[in-house]
Amino acid sequence: MLPRVTLSGVLIGLATSVSLQAVAAPASVEWQRALLDQYCIACHNDQAPMANLTLQTVALDQVGQRADEVGVWERVVLRLRAREMPPVGLPRPQPTAYDQLASWLETSLDDAAAATPNPGRPVIHRLNRAEYTNAIRDLLALEIDGREHLPADDSGYGFDNIGDVLSLSPSLLERYMIAAAKISQLAVGDPGIRPTLQTYSMRPTLIQHGRMSEDQPFGTRGGLSARHYFPLDGEYRVKIRLQRTHANQIRGLAEPQDIEVRFDRVRIAEFTVGGEGIINPWAAVMYASAYEQTADDGLELTIEVKAGIHAIAVAFPEKRGLPEGLLEPRLSSASYEFAGDRDTPMALGSIEISGPFNATRPADTPSRTRLFSCEPVGTIAGDQACATEILLSLARRAFRRPVNDDDLASLLGFYASGRADGGFDRGIQRALRAILVDPEFLFRIESQPTAVTLATAYRVTDVELASRLSFFLWSSIPDDELLALAEGGTLSEPEVLRRQVRRMLADTRSSALVENFAGQWLYLRNLRSVAPDPDAFPEFDDNLREAFVRETELFVESQLRDDRNVVELLTADYTFLNERLARHYGIPDVYGNHFRRVSLASGLRGGLLGQGSILTATSYPNRTSPTLRGKWILDNLLGAPPPPPPSNVPDLEDSETTSPRSVRERLEAHRVNPVCASCHARMDPFGLALEPFDAIGGLRTHDGGVLIDASASLPDGSSFDGPAGLREYLLGNQQRFVATLTKKLLTYALGRGLEDYDPPAVRQIVRAAAADDYSWSSLLIGIVESVPFQMRRSRQL
Repeated sequence: MLPRVTLSGVLIGLATSVSLQAVAAPASVEWQRALLDQYCIACHNDQAPMANLTLQTVALDQVGQRADEVGVWERVVLRLRAREMPPVGLPRPQPTAYDQLASWLETSLDDAAAATPNPGRPVIHRLNRAEYTNAIRDLLALEIDGREHLPADDSGYGFDNIGDVLSLSPSLLERYMIAAAKISQLAVGDPGIRPTLQTYSMRPTLIQHGRMSEDQPFGTRGGLSARHYFPLDGEYRVKIRLQRTHANQIRGLAEPQDIEVRFDRVRIAEFTVGGEGIINPWAAVMYASAYEQTADDGLELTIEVKAGIHAIAVAFPEKRGLPEGLLEPRLSSASYEFAGDRDTPMALGSIEISGPFNATRPADTPSRTRLFSCEPVGTIAGDQACATEILLSLARRAFRRPVNDDDLASLLGFYASGRADGGFDRGIQRALRAILVDPEFLFRIESQPTAVTLATAYRVTDVELASRLSFFLWSSIPDDELLALAEGGTLSEPEVLRRQVRRMLADTRSSALVENFAGQWLYLRNLRSVAPDPDAFPEFDDNLREAFVRETELFVESQLRDDRNVVELLTADYTFLNERLARHYGIPDVYGNHFRRVSLASGLRGGLLGQGSILTATSYPNRTSPTLRGKWILDNLLGAPPPPPPSNVPDLEDSETTSPRSVRERLEAHRVNPVCASCHARMDPFGLALEPFDAIGGLRTHDGGVLIDASASLPDGSSFDGPAGLREYLLGNQQRFVATLTKKLLTYALGRGLEDYDPPAVRQIVRAAAADDYSWSSLLIGIVESVPFQMRRSRQL
């Protein structure tokens, strides 16, 4: 066999392209053939190939050299590493034989990939909503709510930054054009901006619009804080709406309720609601019902505001012991709410901010400072010189590349038209609007060198590499330092590139990696729509929902910032809690809204598997789901997702109408069906080990009146008991976990699904990271230095 060639070695030796060539065959494959003949051919033969796979006459001396067989061998490797084949009950090789054959196959595949690298050919990539929002922030120093301007993006392979699904329909293009017009007005501070109404609802989808914000004083509850961009100096009206039930009634009016309003943490208004005329609720149901629908009509105020981002916070003071938000009413009684129930806690429904009124252009804002690097002098020539300076800088950052004469001429044409209509600022505004709808801004476009032959791997340019890197780590455009290195042609130098990765990870903008990668990998975004059954879990509220998300985000970010071993995601003996979440977990001596790092005395909560976010996102509204939890572990932690269930498989029967009542016993009855058993035998054991956690992550000892049995066994004979035992099992398979995390990160980094030719790159990244104790930085640098990240395949015939 030829000496092993690493992928990084191939990268160093590449100039502008790599020609496709054959790799020499292994000298002997006798023991490999004997092993396959003994254990595999009974099922995977030419006459009756199970799963449409035959290994009887496959050429073992050509593993990796035939493109149509690469995927088959990669799937064989996965089955060998997971000990899934041969099926339980059939003769099986020794564990060392599994590893020996898998290692030989991996070496053969990796050697072939090193000799003929295939980095793939990503499609043109439209900026998704998160990337667009961050790009506007970094380009214009302007915070916008992307949800206000653009719809949610479709997802593929678990992420919403996959180029294949980021299409551009005519209606979406229209949304981009409307957004560009509004954003250019906001950035310049156009005094012609018309009053608008912005509503921040009680159930937010972004942390900065949350009730647990630091903008809220200690001990308050039931409220909401919003960071709002005020585009001009002027008057703005703030309207407070209280939360209503399904019957359109406001709760908690039996007693007076104090409400305070704060602007940038300074209290500016107080209101008292409730207790008016409701002396005998049972004798005054009709009056009370009418009052409950109009009690918040007077909760409004007008304030003078200087342009910029400011925080508005509304809360109920000194009420922290009460539940947060309205609990969802029981469906059976949603239409039968009586006045006697009106002593339940009041909560905020929304904050409405309208304006500006009587507005004037601001003298200065962060956006104007970022935009106007020079001032107009009042002459055509002088103003055009200033506009040229502004637009050169703006277009360079927006297009992520040097600006050419054609770019500048087009933008100066828009500037001249706007200046003629409304002066210098209007000219810059019109040119900015053109930039924000330019394909060079909305899309990540990579060109193909003319000298590259067909079906050949070649390096992307340094400028294109800068965009790949910034959208991977920041979900945004490159900054000036990164772009300057790329324009100078030094970014791709190994030491320079590594320094930039470490610098970018230390920057606060890398929190996008937590929000956008971890938020989807760990199902945190799913919590926005989770609605636990109020009959089964009356203690669940919106504050707990947000606390779940914040705990996991802070936990992952701490691991990333401290550059820990990624395996500590499973084993860490600490987490981040505030009072609401600590009370839910049964952890004492944690007070207030502020999240802080808390050591965990019990081994049950250690790592991700004990966090309420994941446990809730993988449960049903009224009960746990070992199947969903097991599927999540197989897919996201072990890289072995089960196939989708057949369409005719019945659901698990409700415990209220069946016996036995525990989820474990019902699953055992469900698995009587052999069609179900084949997949459930792989999934359910992982979820059953997490049964000490209920459907919202609380601890419990019984299910359906039955003492919980958290022991589990896998088809290969492995067994474990409870969360601690499951954690130990995963630690015993830590290389599979690291490989799975690497695949997820690489998918996210490339913006495409991984193909049959990508596993060699994954293995190279994992092997290199092992030498650095699987640190986060070693994985991320390995991805950035990999063949698929730094290269691209040219077009085929």
